[in-house]
Amino acid sequence: MKTFSLALSGLRRNSLRLALGVVVLQTAACSFAGEDAVSIAPPQKDERVSTAGTEKAVLAGGCFWGVQGVFQHVQGVRQVVSGYAGGSADTAHYERVSEGDTGHAESVEITYDPSQLSYGTLLQIFFSVAHNPTELNRQGPDHGTQYRSAIFPENAEQQAVAQAYIAQLDAAKAFGAPIVTQIERYNGFYPAEDYHQNFLTTHPTYPYIVVNDLPKVSQLKQLFATRYSEQPVLLQTAK
Repeated sequence: MKTFSLALSGLRRNSLRLALGVVVLQTAACSFAGEDAVSIAPPQKDERVSTAGTEKAVLAGGCFWGVQGVFQHVQGVRQVVSGYAGGSADTAHYERVSEGDTGHAESVEITYDPSQLSYGTLLQIFFSVAHNPTELNRQGPDHGTQYRSAIFPENAEQQAVAQAYIAQLDAAKAFGAPIVTQIERYNGFYPAEDYHQNFLTTHPTYPYIVVNDLPKVSQLKQLFATRYSEQPVLLQTAK
């Protein structure tokens, strides 16, 4: 279909994602085919409040388009970059990561102001809205270890907060199944290609975004109204 092919010239997603786009274009209206958000309690254990500079968090929750788009609408976030974590620098490229054997996960690196927003609150939004933490090596239509749910703590405090929060949510049976999110060793974050950045904002009519990701932004606004920013913080990329 010409409209579909022109939506992103040269961008190759996996066959499931392409098939989903064709189905949506052939229907007069579409419903949300992704995961419903879940209202969950904030973490009982969180990082210490800091007023010095900014901090970073690296999270993986399926396709980075939607995860980046969600966190770009969170107050206190200064920048969100789509990229790859969990593998080595030489394989941190979309075509290689898509093969599913590099160890990488599609991830986002969030730079935030810890005087306005805590690491624990980022995790609350991550688990509640940005993805489904009970799906193993998949999110929605996307399958493979590159779409796994993972947290890459950059220090011991972040790791302790993440471990405690997962235990808290599982104990409370916050979801209908156990959380499968992996806490992995942070060994670097590699930004994705420019055409992936700000994808939700710059391609709001792209079928995959309409079906899977725009509802997440709406759910963020509904469940985290005091944290929601109408204007997204977009990443500056090379022209």
